[in-house]
Amino acid sequence: MIVIAIVGILAAIALPAYQDYIVRSKVSEPLAALAEAKTTVAEYVAANGRFPTTDATAFGINTSNRISTSDITNELDVLPSSLTAGEPVYIVARVFTSVWDGGEKTDGETLSFQLSGSTNADGTMSWTCLPGEGNAKADPIPTKYLPANCRG
Repeated sequence: MIVIAIVGILAAIALPAYQDYIVRSKVSEPLAALAEAKTTVAEYVAANGRFPTTDATAFGINTSNRISTSDITNELDVLPSSLTAGEPVYIVARVFTSVWDGGEKTDGETLSFQLSGSTNADGTMSWTCLPGEGNAKADPIPTKYLPANCRG
């Protein structure tokens, strides 16, 4: 009887931790997409010495809706749409809420995390991973599901 009680207690602790681990592993897909977009932005800045003067779409990042091709990432976005010198650029990954709540994936039902990039005086870029979207950090993914370097 004691063995069964111990196994029950261990299962009660291990199952939620394992479920959180599974969700964090799924969030690696949008993190990989953000890394690709980060490289694209850094290459643009290295080649031109500045952000685009028109709008963020000039970076060439694929921001199209991915509802038909991904069960995890709904879309990437670049904010703000009109860039200003000296201001950071945000590359946002919007993740379907179905990843952690187990429901149906629905276009627009997303929470997000982002990479915030700013240019340095020497022409390089510095990147920070943040929860939420844009300067206001709106609609963040719950902290326990974020990659370790995005929980700040």
